[in-house]
Amino acid sequence: MKMSTKGRYGLRLMLDIALNSGEKPVALKDVAARQEISEKYLEQIIIKLSKAELVRGTRGARGGYVLARKPEDISVGDILRVVEGNLSPVDCAECSGQSICARADSCITIDLWRDIKLAVESVVDNRSLADLTASYHRKNPENK
Repeated sequence: MKMSTKGRYGLRLMLDIALNSGEKPVALKDVAARQEISEKYLEQIIIKLSKAELVRGTRGARGGYVLARKPEDISVGDILRVVEGNLSPVDCAECSGQSICARADSCITIDLWRDIKLAVESVVDNRSLADLTASYHRKNPENK
């Protein structure tokens, strides 16, 4: 399964906010500069994150974004589902008893797709934004 740039950038955006906000909002233009991502592209992503109540925005000269919850209360899965949508590798892995395809009852690979979906969800739902910030600090001890 391949993650889109929206998923990767959404995660980098949230990590940047977690690392840099503290008590003050983080300006999107600053995130764009640090992450080398188009500010316009980040605007599309931040709208989704804001609607999902993962971030809160403030307007004005000192405006920007802060996390809406503690980093330990935001899973990687929360972020990816907002920006990517469904994390299932194929549509049929989502059906629960209801077949979306005439072949579901005799399909040999449906269980494989469901297992892949569960494995991905297990990883992303058990890793938090706090875990990512801790990893960042381990890999970048000079930026504590």
